[in-house]
Amino acid sequence: MKRKAKLIVIAGLCGLVILTTAATNISKPDEPYTNLQVLPKDISQADLKKIMIDDFEDSIGVSCGFCHAQKKDSDELDYASDAKPEKQIARQMLKMTLNLNRDYFKIENPAMGIKGNVAVTCNTCHRGDTFPDDGAGAIN
Repeated sequence: MKRKAKLIVIAGLCGLVILTTAATNISKPDEPYTNLQVLPKDISQADLKKIMIDDFEDSIGVSCGFCHAQKKDSDELDYASDAKPEKQIARQMLKMTLNLNRDYFKIENPAMGIKGNVAVTCNTCHRGDTFPDDGAGAIN
């Protein structure tokens, strides 16, 4: 009988640990991002990853290090840094596509790739190429 009671207590404690861990992970807010100048400052981690990976990486054919500088003395990227000019170009291109969607396609509050409510994306011109060709030569 004591053994059965011990097993019940242990199972109950394990369940409590699992529930506590799950509740902690669910209520954890997304990390605040610094230096977002075009994207919303309160963007979710999932939406930011979708834009960076689906829209930028896949459409432009680059990895994160193309626009983001590396941290000093580290292999990690410094996502907030503006050290690489490619990051500023990406911001300008993002503004351009957002403006095209709003001004020419009359999409109110276009959200690049987040809600699927855009007509013009990075892929519209780039199609997987970092430097798209305009038909008359490179646009570099």
